[in-house]
Amino acid sequence: MLDLNLIRRQPDLVKEGLRKRGEDPALVDQVLELDAQRRALLKQVEAMRAERNRVSKEIPRMTDPDARAAKIAAMRTLGDELKALEQRLRAVEDRLHEQLAWMPNLPADDVPLGADEHDNVVVRTVGEKPTFDFTPQPHWDLGPALGILDFDRGVKLSGSRFYVLRGAGARLQRALIQWMLDLHIRQGYVEQYPPFMVRERVVFASGQLPKFRDNLYHDAEEDFWWVPTAEVPLTGLHMDEILAEEDLPLYYTAYTPCFRREKMSAGKDVRGIKRGHQFDKVEMYKFVHPDTSDRELEAMLADAEETLRLLGLTYRVVQLCTGDLGFAARKTYDLEVWAPGSGEWLEVSSVSNVGDFQARRANIRYRPKAGGRPRFVHTLNGSGLGLPRTLIAILETYQQADGSVVIPEVLRPYMGGMEVLRPA
Repeated sequence: MLDLNLIRRQPDLVKEGLRKRGEDPALVDQVLELDAQRRALLKQVEAMRAERNRVSKEIPRMTDPDARAAKIAAMRTLGDELKALEQRLRAVEDRLHEQLAWMPNLPADDVPLGADEHDNVVVRTVGEKPTFDFTPQPHWDLGPALGILDFDRGVKLSGSRFYVLRGAGARLQRALIQWMLDLHIRQGYVEQYPPFMVRERVVFASGQLPKFRDNLYHDAEEDFWWVPTAEVPLTGLHMDEILAEEDLPLYYTAYTPCFRREKMSAGKDVRGIKRGHQFDKVEMYKFVHPDTSDRELEAMLADAEETLRLLGLTYRVVQLCTGDLGFAARKTYDLEVWAPGSGEWLEVSSVSNVGDFQARRANIRYRPKAGGRPRFVHTLNGSGLGLPRTLIAILETYQQADGSVVIPEVLRPYMGGMEVLRPA
């Protein structure tokens, strides 16, 4: 959530940030109008409360019964007026909070201008696209032929966009998760195993609500929301806490399944396991000092890149333009891996600096060592990496002419020494 004081002090700056994102700058004027109404009503409410308190102390000392009765009657009238005014104040405060909740983060100064994903900037490409002396197959053909991917039974169990990983396929998925967690631990992250269902306030704190309500799954009877990413519960770990400055930075990593409503139309995204309502992901997350968050973003990007290099996959780093930034992000790099069978770049990680946007929603602060009032921390998040797209890239990159798939060397200890997946 944006700082209301920033909107008051520099409305033109905020409007320009919204324009860069393709958002309506009139949101700023609406917020300022509601803020002015709130402050005017609050001034009236406080004056009436003070008058009521003053007269309440005066009444017991009054000796004239008629004057006392008149004062009591006047206070009843004042109480009714105050109650109505307080209701108006709460309504304006609710509208103000709602408007602020719909306002996205402002892009950092060095984010390239652009309208959408077509204006994103490729920063670098690492590795060469693999070449084959045969026609490489897409994973939706490779997987069933290997006996590790069952589409029909996934549909039978849960409907379209679901599948079953079988045998070595399930083990390979599990190996990737365990290996990535172990790698991030070596990089300095502390593993967490959070709940996969959280309260609504936690989802709001991460920036998922209210904007993405229609894409989330939740229990209609209980305050349970299925996490769309481990970023959500990791954000909530320190909600309403004041951290010591000397304890920063805090690095966390976690595996969770992720649940999202995918509204997909016909086209290439429908084929295979690229998109689905349920998928696995290993997340990296940081709580850092505001002065270091830009450096921490580059460090987190390097950690995610190491994952792809060790897997031997060809990838590229893409900086998102202003029009393609996520709602909560101020700066984001995407990592896209080349899938030679599908013939496309697949996003497997988004690494973002969120600034204090989530910390304001979650009320996460730190106490400066030098003293003074607590300040909001900065938070960062990144996938390290998302599945099943990483699995897709492995199957399609390491396929052989006979339909087998070589297992990347770093995963073999997690596969019981298995080196090759062979057709069933």
